Amino acid sequence: MSKTFEELIQIDQQRRSALNFAMKFGVASVASGFGIQDVLSQTQTPAQGLSALPPNWPNKPIKLIVPFPPGNTLDIVARFVQTKMSQELGQSVYIENIGGAYAQIGMAAIARANPDGYTFGASQGGPMVVQPHTVKNLPYDVLRDFIPVAVSAWNYNALAGSLTAPFKTLSEMVTWARANPGKLTVGTTGEGGFAHLWFEDFRRQAKFEYTHVPYKGTANIASDLVSGTIMAGADGISGFAGLAKGEKIRIVAITNSTKVEQWPNVSLLGDVVPGFAVNGWFGFVAPAKTPMPIVHRLNQAINAAMKSPEVQEKLPSYGLIGVTESPEYFDQLNRKDYERYGAIVKAIGLEAK
Repeated sequence: MSKTFEELIQIDQQRRSALNFAMKFGVASVASGFGIQDVLSQTQTPAQGLSALPPNWPNKPIKLIVPFPPGNTLDIVARFVQTKMSQELGQSVYIENIGGAYAQIGMAAIARANPDGYTFGASQGGPMVVQPHTVKNLPYDVLRDFIPVAVSAWNYNALAGSLTAPFKTLSEMVTWARANPGKLTVGTTGEGGFAHLWFEDFRRQAKFEYTHVPYKGTANIASDLVSGTIMAGADGISGFAGLAKGEKIRIVAITNSTKVEQWPNVSLLGDVVPGFAVNGWFGFVAPAKTPMPIVHRLNQAINAAMKSPEVQEKLPSYGLIGVTESPEYFDQLNRKDYERYGAIVKAIGLEAK
C-alpha cells in the first residue's frame, strides 16, 4: 500500500533521528531488527545497508559495572535485570561494584572500558546530569564518553515534614515560609546534590526563602525530622516511607507529575507550581564507540527484563516506576536534564568544587 505524504515525512524524521544519534557518537551503524531498520528500508536510502550485530556476539560473559556499593538503588535496579539479560543474551551478565567518590571511580572505569560490547555500566541522574555542573575536573565527559543504552526506572523524591512543624500540607508550608522568610529549615544530603537542586528550583518558583541544612545521608535527615530538629527534609521517597507509615513523620509532597497509588492523598509539587515535577532516573550506558547494533541489542535485553512480571511486582516497594524506552529517548532525556540542572546551578550561584 502506498504511503501518504504525511506518513513519508514522519518516516523521514524518524530516519534522521536514528542517523543523527549514530553519527553523534562516532559510529557508522544502526541496528537492524530493532525497528530502525524498518524505517530505513521504507525510505529507500543508502542507509538500509547499515550493519547488523557482529558475528558470534556475545560469545563470552558480559561485565556490568555498578559505580556504587551493593544495596544502593542503582545496584538493585542492575540486579533486577541481570538474570533476565543473561537468559536473553545466552551469556552470563555479571556485576562488578566499583564504588567511591560518589560514582566517579566507577563511571571512569566504564568510560575507559574497551567498547567491544563486553563491558557496560549502570548510571543515574546524579553522576550524569548534576555532577558535571558541581564537581571540578571530572575524569570523563558525560556527553562525549558514554552512549546511552536504556533508561529503566524512574523514582520520585519526597518532601517530608516533622510532626512538630508549623504546617501539615505543602500549601501550608509555602504560606508559612513566605510569612517567615528564612525560618523554614530543610535538610538534604548535601549542597549541590539532586534533592538540594530540585528543592532550590521549587522554592525559587514558589517564591519563598528557607535555611538549608546539609546531612551525610537520608537516615540522618529522617532522625532529625522525628526529633523536630528540622522542619522538613527532601530526598528519595524510600528513605522516608517507613517512618511515614509508622506516623513518626509525614509526607508533605512528592515530586512526581501524577498521583501514585502508594500515596494517594499526598500533594504534588505541581499543585503549588503548575507543571513542576522531578524524577530521578536509573539506566545503563556503554563506553563511547560501542557498536550501535550491540547498543540496541543490550537495550532490547534490558527492556525485556524490565517488562518481566518478576521485576514489575518488585518495583513499587522501592518507589520505582519501570521504563522501557530506546537509546535515542535516553539520550534526549539525559541532555535535557543536563541542561536543566546546569541552569539551576547557575541560577543559585553554586560553584563547582
